[in-house]
Amino acid sequence: MLRRPARAACAVLATAALALTALQGTAGAAAPSPGAVTAARAAAAAPDALGVAAAAPEVIDALQRDLGLTAGQARDRIANEARAGARAGALAQGLGGGWAGSWVEGADAAGLAVATTRAADAASIRAAGARPVLVARTLAALDGALAALDRAAGRDAAGRADALGAAVRFVDVRSNTVVVQATDPAAAERLVAAAGVDRAAVRVEAVAEAPRPLYDLRGGDAYYIDNSSRCSIGFPITRGTTQGFVSAGHCGRAGSSTTGSNRVAQGSFQASVFPGNDMSWVATNSNWTATPYVNSASGAVSGSVLQQVGASVCRSGSTTGWHCGTIQQHGTSVTYQEGTVSGVTRTNVCAEPGDSGGSFISGTQAQGVTSGGTGNCSQGGTTYFQPVNPILQGYGLTLKTNSQGPGPGPGNPGGTWAAGTVYQTGDTVTYGSTSYRCLQGHQAQVGWEPPNTPSLWQAV
Repeated sequence: MLRRPARAACAVLATAALALTALQGTAGAAAPSPGAVTAARAAAAAPDALGVAAAAPEVIDALQRDLGLTAGQARDRIANEARAGARAGALAQGLGGGWAGSWVEGADAAGLAVATTRAADAASIRAAGARPVLVARTLAALDGALAALDRAAGRDAAGRADALGAAVRFVDVRSNTVVVQATDPAAAERLVAAAGVDRAAVRVEAVAEAPRPLYDLRGGDAYYIDNSSRCSIGFPITRGTTQGFVSAGHCGRAGSSTTGSNRVAQGSFQASVFPGNDMSWVATNSNWTATPYVNSASGAVSGSVLQQVGASVCRSGSTTGWHCGTIQQHGTSVTYQEGTVSGVTRTNVCAEPGDSGGSFISGTQAQGVTSGGTGNCSQGGTTYFQPVNPILQGYGLTLKTNSQGPGPGPGNPGGTWAAGTVYQTGDTVTYGSTSYRCLQGHQAQVGWEPPNTPSLWQAV
């Protein structure tokens, strides 16, 4: 948590992944599945559907500076990441129980690696344009181990103390392990033992410092809480006729008043959760209007499709402005002094006090709000964000976007699909007489009906 007072405006586990050569020898073992065709179709449609061409100039500039890209390479990377997300979503459905995660590869994110526990899946993965990686554990098994560690962290006083010494825990799909980052490795070992998980599935990494929350209506703009501390706006939203924005939960509690960066009365916190999650929303008065922008009139948001591990992501905050990096892991657990926050995303983007609550965006897709981290923007650091879709879903909010989707479907054919609903990967809906399965988590909006968005929905 980086709150800014207003006055101060280990060894790698060798068995984590099996050699790729084991997969390369199985190319003829199985014919490509129909899912490979679906994956290719979804990937082709993704850049247009997700509005990647509309990425803000500030985002492109920050990607050039922080990832060492040219402007053309930055735009190519955003488009490739959109294709990778759609391709991975389709493969995840097709591989079922063997699925062990995916990540983008290469400076331009042109490559996609897909992990599986079954060698027979290799042909289908290759046919979909991805690189197969054979691993020992499914993603479901790793998620279960992480959940066990989190339960142990909150079980008693000893568990909570050990969790502070092993403050960051996440599933690393690239090494097929659960990583525990610890300032006190002995505490990490005690936590693993208390959780009763397979020690071979866990990698303990010694780190120098523990995260702290990033304290201190466009995304990234400053606002003040109770005329005291300062945070940053995440994303403007609406709830019925009410306008407002989402931010971090540690920035304020329900009932706390807010003023804008101009010190004019703005609104108040309607709900806030911290720890557990790190989410909140503020309802503003009639003098403030929600816009689909992040920190500039050109930085328009077109949706909330969560991106892959390895994808580029940029952050805007009121202290340090725009900075970019890549997504390291989803579903991370972080123990702050105030308690454990679960389900945040780990990035190598820097942040400083006052950036808390600010916007994380990939291309034009809202990703989340800044929670906490380590380091700074002079020497670099690690920052965690609370994904935005659970905030929208939990509070019944609608992300403010400028999206002009492919166009509405054939009238109103009926079914269970509904604009404004947050869908998770694997959810099923009906649209007219056809059933669809969600490929990538997002908040639905008019123009993104299932027949129009094969990058988001697969007919089943």
